[in-house]
Amino acid sequence: MLELVEKTLLAGIGALSLTQKKTEELIAEVQKQFNLSEEKGRELFGKLENAARENQQKLEELARQEVRNSCERLGLVTAEDLEILRRKIDLLEEQIRDLQLKESQHTPVTDEL
Repeated sequence: MLELVEKTLLAGIGALSLTQKKTEELIAEVQKQFNLSEEKGRELFGKLENAARENQQKLEELARQEVRNSCERLGLVTAEDLEILRRKIDLLEEQIRDLQLKESQHTPVTDEL
């Protein structure tokens, strides 16, 4: 469930990246209006692209953290928590088998008359 929520949030964030084409159109318009050279326009576009990428990464991390917090509030366990519990159960089962084996080897056999 955690993965589904996270993927949904990240898909929404990914949709924001589709605005690159719109950004390119905006740069072309700004170049035209302010008589910027192609080099200056590309430089401006690069700066905007870097800022957008940084903001997207921050937003993705915030979304991940919010999903973790929400799952914690709901009492949902993570895959890591579940794996830890599985290992503990495996260890306990092994200890039970060992104890049962020892007990069966030390139990005296009685003959019924």
